[in-house]
Amino acid sequence: MRFMRKRGAAALVAVAALGLSACGSGGGGGGSSAGEPELDNGGVGKIVSESDEKGGTLTFGLAGEWGDTVDPGETYYGYSWDMLRNYARSLVMFKTEPGKAGLELTPDLATDLGKSSDGGKTWTYTLRDGVKFEDGTEITSQDVKHAVLRSTDKETFPNGPAYFEAMLDLPDGYKGPYKSKNADTDQAIETPDDKTIVFKLKQPFAGFDYLAQLPQTAPVPEDKDTGAKYKSHPLSSGPYMFDGNYDPSSGFTLKRNPEWSADSDPNRKALPDEMVVKTGLEANDLDNQIIAGTIDVDIAGTGVQAAALPKVLQQADLRERADNPLNARLWYTSINPTVKPLDNIDCRKAVMYAMSPKSYQNAYGGEFAGGEIATTLMPPQIPGYKDFDLYDVKKNPNGQPDKAEESLKACGSEGFETNIAYRAERPKEKATAEAFQQSLEKVGITATPRPLPEGDYFSGTCGLPSYVVKNNIGMCINGWGADWPDGYGFLSQIVDGRVIRETGGSSNTSVRIPEVQDMLDEAIVEQDEDTRNEMWGAIDERVMEEAVIYPGVYAKSVLLRGKNATNVFVNESFGYYDYTAMGVKQ
Repeated sequence: MRFMRKRGAAALVAVAALGLSACGSGGGGGGSSAGEPELDNGGVGKIVSESDEKGGTLTFGLAGEWGDTVDPGETYYGYSWDMLRNYARSLVMFKTEPGKAGLELTPDLATDLGKSSDGGKTWTYTLRDGVKFEDGTEITSQDVKHAVLRSTDKETFPNGPAYFEAMLDLPDGYKGPYKSKNADTDQAIETPDDKTIVFKLKQPFAGFDYLAQLPQTAPVPEDKDTGAKYKSHPLSSGPYMFDGNYDPSSGFTLKRNPEWSADSDPNRKALPDEMVVKTGLEANDLDNQIIAGTIDVDIAGTGVQAAALPKVLQQADLRERADNPLNARLWYTSINPTVKPLDNIDCRKAVMYAMSPKSYQNAYGGEFAGGEIATTLMPPQIPGYKDFDLYDVKKNPNGQPDKAEESLKACGSEGFETNIAYRAERPKEKATAEAFQQSLEKVGITATPRPLPEGDYFSGTCGLPSYVVKNNIGMCINGWGADWPDGYGFLSQIVDGRVIRETGGSSNTSVRIPEVQDMLDEAIVEQDEDTRNEMWGAIDERVMEEAVIYPGVYAKSVLLRGKNATNVFVNESFGYYDYTAMGVKQ
């Protein structure tokens, strides 16, 4: 989570239904080996402080501004998706349960998973009865259709996923309901009655239920839609509604939606009376507030910072509130080939060899709290993972300055200057940028750290190609977890060059390899699962050959629960706590 924009109809042919049992984002507790502290891990695979008690205020904190928006049509950060399920209901959702069950899809706004016909090109859903917006208006299939269509307007909503405009059989030149007001879109989405919605694809796609769980299927009434301004107060279809307006810099409050009915919602307990989200905090102060109990959850879900980690590991009462889940997530750095001299592969290889993998790992908290040194893009939990190490990273934990200098010579340089961008609100990314700076200067490469706001990191800076070139951003520190847990759901958004838009918004800033695009197109139509998984590994290796991504670490984190939080568990589809299930002690 955080982009696929897929073009080429040949890519979207039927694929076999994908098994999820082996590809969890949470995966299980980190365990403990010699020298490692014993954490409670009570929230990994099971529930801590299980409770059905309702009432109280559950308080979330976030370092910096909200990463994208709260508009279902545009949101793309994982924590946005996790929180959104409290105020918006998609057609389908991942179960709010601990362990492997959290990777299973279940009906939400719909009565059942999608019914496929026409060889997988047509998908039909029926809406539940009695589901209303916060204003009392009953939700119809037309509201879902409008929600999906508006999300295809990437000028208005640059941050959101782009699956639907790639897959739906939309009219030629369709630009969304604002710019193509009178277009007949029934060839793509049909609503024969108020309870039925039918999606029609260009090509068969057996995994369409994964698209149906995207926030973009959460209903938006056309007569209440205010376009880009809708994010100030999205109309609720879930158990909570916005109390006032959303402010990305200071936060928002969710209160109970009086029109929500538990009878029509088997997935949510809706325990707190309200949820308060405080943004604009400093990361270390946020950790201190969770330790003290004044904030219940760090909503970003990336784990405690380096400053608080020793205290958490050393104090028994804090270890009892800590979880160390494995995550199918990669913390990595894009090496941008559009920025000279990194348009030369040997200059990119100089970066690969010069960087100390151990310093990258240490920036995220070491092996126990940060994760294992990565040599590939796909983490081991993702089906199709292939174990290879093209740059001998693990054998050389302190970097390879001799090989880096050889690569510099091959690219005709004795050294160069560039900038390395990171999200200013994230201390671990700052530490990573500084680690690059120190490693690269040993071979004559000056990499100046550039802090950039998280709020438009993908839409306005690192994800905007013109900004990257103009500001000499040779590297962008990044991170990725799959939109759904398989090789395609992990790789496509970060290695397909067709997702990169000149208007910004993509998580892919550096991979522009036509051969990889062809390999993706071939893999998605492959019927045999074992063969398809081998193809994901081959794609991973082909991208690494071009030295356009430094893989960093396979993510691990130390999560800390607030002392008053109840019903806490790691949802494996996100890799951190399930914000829909949580409650608070009275």
